[in-house]
Amino acid sequence: MLGFLASTFSAAVGRNGYYIASAWALVEAGYGSAGVATLLAIVSVVEFIASPLAGATADRFDRRRLNVVADVGRFAIMLTTAFSLLYLDVFPTLCLSAVLFSICDRIALTASQAMIPLVTRGADLAASNSNVFFVMQLGSLGSALLAGPLLSGGSPAPAFAALALFFLVSVGSLSSMQLGLVPRRVSRPNGVALIVDRRLYRLFAAYALLYGSAVLVTVMGSSFIFEEQNGTAADFGHLEAAWSAGSLLGAVLFLRLTRAVSAPILHLMLLGSTALALMSLIALRAPCTLIVFATLGCLYNLGRVSIEVTLQSRVGDSVLGRAKGVMHSLAVALGLLIFSIATVLGDSVFPSTVFFSFGLMLLISIPLLSIGMAQRG
Repeated sequence: MLGFLASTFSAAVGRNGYYIASAWALVEAGYGSAGVATLLAIVSVVEFIASPLAGATADRFDRRRLNVVADVGRFAIMLTTAFSLLYLDVFPTLCLSAVLFSICDRIALTASQAMIPLVTRGADLAASNSNVFFVMQLGSLGSALLAGPLLSGGSPAPAFAALALFFLVSVGSLSSMQLGLVPRRVSRPNGVALIVDRRLYRLFAAYALLYGSAVLVTVMGSSFIFEEQNGTAADFGHLEAAWSAGSLLGAVLFLRLTRAVSAPILHLMLLGSTALALMSLIALRAPCTLIVFATLGCLYNLGRVSIEVTLQSRVGDSVLGRAKGVMHSLAVALGLLIFSIATVLGDSVFPSTVFFSFGLMLLISIPLLSIGMAQRG
């Protein structure tokens, strides 16, 4: 378990750092929100295609070894990106890099998260997931704290090179795990297609909406700080740090809330709170905005852990990878829609206005999910 947690932490530093560095590099180079949205739209298309394939692969092969191979790929891609940025234009370099990185990234995340029930078998599922996601967000917080100093030196290349090393640490941590913890070959699933019942559809919808809010912060966060708040790279790092700190709190609060509130009700409460937090950004300035982003991180991670535990309790280990692939594909489809809208709007609309609009959409979705939940009784 210690090797798995160490891998989770180091990979989270590298992964979150990659996207922070990419977003800031594009904004600083003058591509703005439209450039960031275009990059992440490309990532979403790749993830939409790769997620089901990654899920099927995780159900068929050794998930630990699959994770190791994907981490080696992420290291090599980030290091190559760092050298390429010294000589090539930022936008095409990062677009090509993001395509390759997102393929490896989706394989690694699917294999790693599908590994949780196997590594923690016999332990409390909710507590195990809470610990894993706490460590994951601790890694994201670490990358956010590193982002300011690493990106303040001018060229983003050193930041990519430094962050790439964390994937090597992840590889070493996974390799130290005993093979007995994770079967050398995960049992093949029965049947060809994953059966998705109505309860899972509602769960998938809640995940997609929460994922959309996180995507929106990723797309608009840099422009919100750089253009609307007149901030610096350090301020952008503070935003990411606030989000990650809130996510840590979310993982801590999860066990307490699950004992007091059922999962379906909790998901609706989190969607409503996320909507209100996003809508409040239109009227706030720093440092109050940091509190809002910390709140958004807390709400997102609460929902993410809760949905993960619910999915693991309803779906067997042999098809868990494919279930996660389907769920993530639906979420990515919504993210792709967000990227498309952001690309079309460009810099003609304030990021806070986009935050407000998405929050309003979340509020509208809550009664629809409530009706569906009541019908399934």
